[in-house]
Parts: sequence; structure tokens; C-alpha cells
Amino acid sequence: MDTILILDFGSQTTQLIGRRIRDIGVYSKIYPGDADLSRVLTQDVKGVILSGSPSSVYDQDAPEPDESVYSLNIPILGICYGLQRIIHDHGGKVSSLEKKEYGRAKIHFMESQALFNGISDGFISWMSHGDTIERVAPGFRIAAYTENNLPAFIVHDEKKISGIQFHPEVTHTQGGCRILENFSLKICGAKKEWNVETYLGQIRKQISNRVGKKEILLLTSGGVDSTVAAVLLLSALRPQKVHLMYIDSGLMRKMETEEVRTLLESLGAEHLHIINASERFLKALRGVTDPEEKRRIIGDLFIRVQDEETRKLGINCAYLAQGTLYTDMIESGKGVGKKAQVIKSHHNVRSPLVEEKREQGLVIEPLSDLYKDEVRALGRHLGLPTETVKRHPFPGPGLGVRILGEVTREKCEILKEADFIYIHELKRRGLYDQIWQAFTVLLPVRSVGVSGDSRRYGYVLALRAVISKDGMTADVYPFSAGDLLEISAKITNSVKEIGRVVYDISSKPPATIEWE
Repeated sequence: MDTILILDFGSQTTQLIGRRIRDIGVYSKIYPGDADLSRVLTQDVKGVILSGSPSSVYDQDAPEPDESVYSLNIPILGICYGLQRIIHDHGGKVSSLEKKEYGRAKIHFMESQALFNGISDGFISWMSHGDTIERVAPGFRIAAYTENNLPAFIVHDEKKISGIQFHPEVTHTQGGCRILENFSLKICGAKKEWNVETYLGQIRKQISNRVGKKEILLLTSGGVDSTVAAVLLLSALRPQKVHLMYIDSGLMRKMETEEVRTLLESLGAEHLHIINASERFLKALRGVTDPEEKRRIIGDLFIRVQDEETRKLGINCAYLAQGTLYTDMIESGKGVGKKAQVIKSHHNVRSPLVEEKREQGLVIEPLSDLYKDEVRALGRHLGLPTETVKRHPFPGPGLGVRILGEVTREKCEILKEADFIYIHELKRRGLYDQIWQAFTVLLPVRSVGVSGDSRRYGYVLALRAVISKDGMTADVYPFSAGDLLEISAKITNSVKEIGRVVYDISSKPPATIEWE
């Protein structure tokens, strides 16, 4: 199968490059930036992309590619750090900017190039770099600049090597997908041979071969990811070999447990175990305010409860399965490259107990190469109901990371009610399906308000709603003022403990979608 090979130098959007290329229909494969190309390069590889990185080429431990990459007789495209790496490695000069070029910037062409076929001059790109090209290397020339008069695109006169300073993989770049399509199809000549059906066939075979005649336990929340993982396991293995366990942590949404039970029973699972451990979780979180510590506690406790309950029930499963996505992996610093940084720890990724099981080869994560929209496409292909596939993402730690500061039963009940009203109103107004993810956040502050003729000192609630394709980048959903006013009034009138409602207008980046 024709492949675009991506070398990962630790960028948080490396996997997004691969995703965009797969969206085109071309298979992409990601390896560490310093991978030995003699081991990973096959005749199917039609082009190579060098990713971005949080590093500078002048850092002492700056990631470097196998030097043989530049002698390959196939197209090479550097993105951001990848561009700077190319220039530095060929004898050019990279220097630091006094002010980082970050955010949107217009690109102006000096000449026509196949990479930009169908892209208008002056298009908006997304920048995120503190270094720039001061002097190009011999044989290279600058073919485009940013509106700030900084090099944006370089190309070699003879070799099939080029580089761009911006990130075409993020949705903020106009025509970014077209640029990656031009590189993959026109410049590399790769054929469209990749789709969800192909992945499904591959992953089913991998699961079947790995599990064999043994049994597997899936920790499920009833959300899109774990539900798709459940259906996938049930389709790849004999149902009697698959155990589904739902642990009610007390941090779930209103009526969540009842809805999850109904959904999982409808999937035809022969072994469904519903565990109420809410008291244990709330006790363990008492007095804890640090978000990373909350995630660690919740992640570890999920594994402890699972271990204890499987022993009680006499379940003897060789493997633990999770609905982990690649976004979870890379935000937790588990990207393919060695230089990946932690943005926030996902409890199902960096929990020490999960790590221990993973190192022992006991964890199976069939969705860990996929993004949310791919998971949804896979769910549809597997026959899941539309309302399940379209359900908004919900974090594994649940309300534990949507209650800022200490988590208490009182705060959980307040947030459950507020969130229930918010989501209900979005559905009633026909807005739910237009939004990628919407939720409420209870802030650790109170403010003065008025209820009737009395003074009220209530909690502050933040509303969050974003539009996105894959969760790696996101923009704020543009509510009408009327909708926000009415939803706010509905919440404050119905939940007496909340005295003020605010709307979060931060995009990702620089913010993340969740607050913690």
C-alpha cells in the first residue's frame, strides 16, 4: 500500500499530519524522528514528512533524523521544525526571533509551486515557532514569505526537498488539507488505498491473534470511544471471551449509569458488570486540588477497583482493554517520538498502574491510532446507533476534572444538574449536533448575586462549547446572544447554588478543550 512516512520530532500535531493524509485516502505511518530508516523504509514509501517539535535545532538534545533521509530519491517535506532541521543540516543558519511568530499569518508567494496548486496568494496560515531561517543553505531558495517578511517556504533547486514554516495540518490554516494532498498525490504520486474498512480488517486480525483463546476485560464508560472499542472486541472475538466492566465513580453525568446499562445490554454482551464505587472515589479525592494528582488518583483507583472486582467475580482475564485514542496518547506525552511533551495526563495513559500493565504487554488499545472522527466513522461502520456515535466526548476522570479545586459530593450534584440542563437546552434548540463538545465547569470561586430580595453568594459556572474535527484543534462555537442569555437564566433559576454563568471563548490552541 502506498505510504507517506512521517518522522515525529515531538510535535503535538504530528499525528494530525498523518490523520489529514489518511483523510485524503493515502496510508500514513509515523516513526520516531531518529528512526533507523534502513529498518522502516519500504518500497511502498512514496514520500517523507519531517514534523514540528518543541525543540530548537540548537538545543543540546535537539532531535535529528537519520542523515540518510536526505539522500532518498523521494520527495521530502519539512514542517516548522522540520524545515529548520533541513536548512540547519544542509549548512544554512537558523536564528531565534525576538518575538515568537504565533497564530494566524498571511502567506505571499514569490513563485508558483506544485505544493500550492489551488491555494490563493495571501492565504491564512497557522504559525507556532520561535526560530526562523536567517540564511538558506546552498542549493535552496525562499519561495514564499509571511506577512511579517519571514521565510515561509523553501525549496531545493535540484533535490526533491522542500519545507514550510507553518502548520498545514491544523484547521486554522486555509487550504492546509489541499497542501498535504498536493504533496501526497501530485508530488509523491501516492495512490488512494486507505479507508476505515481496511483498518477494521487489520485491527480485528491483530486482536484475534494477540488474545487467542484467552479472555479480555474492557473498562467502559459508555462514551463513544469505549463503546466502539466494545463493539470492535465483540466482533473480533467470541462474545463469551469479552467482559465489559462499567465502574460508577460518582463522577459521571446525571442518569449516566442507567443509560450505559441500557446501551451495553443492547450490544449483546454476555458479560456486563456494573460496579458502584462512588464512595471510594470521593473519599480518595478529598482535599486534592492539583489536576494532575486528581487524574493519577482516579486512574489508579479505576485499576484497583477493576482488579478487586474481577477477583470477587472470579473473572480470569489475561488482558485489559481501553478505548484510548491517539489524542490521549500524545497529550500525555506518549507520542511516537522520544521528545513528546506532556500537555495533560490522561488517566488511562499515564496512571502508574496502567503503565505497569502496558509494560507487561497486558493492555490492548484498539483505537490508539485513531482520532475521534475516525472512531465515529468506525462506529457507524460497525452499526452503532447514530445518537451513540454522535455523542459528545466525556473525559475518563469525568466531573473530577470539570470541578476545579477539591471534588466533593455537593459539587458533583451541582455540576450534574447544571450540565444536564445545558445539554438538554442544546438538544432542544437543535444546536447539539453542530457542536463537537459542550460541557460545564464548576469554578472554585463564588460571587455575589441577588435572588428575589435577598443577597446570594453562589458558585460561578463556565459554559464550554467548541467546534472541531478531531479534537487536536478547536474553535469556539458562536452562540447567539439570545441562546446564551436564555441558557444562563435557565441554569441560575434551576440550580440555586449557581449565581453566575460565564462563557469560555478560548480556542485550542492556546487553550485545551477541557479546563484540567
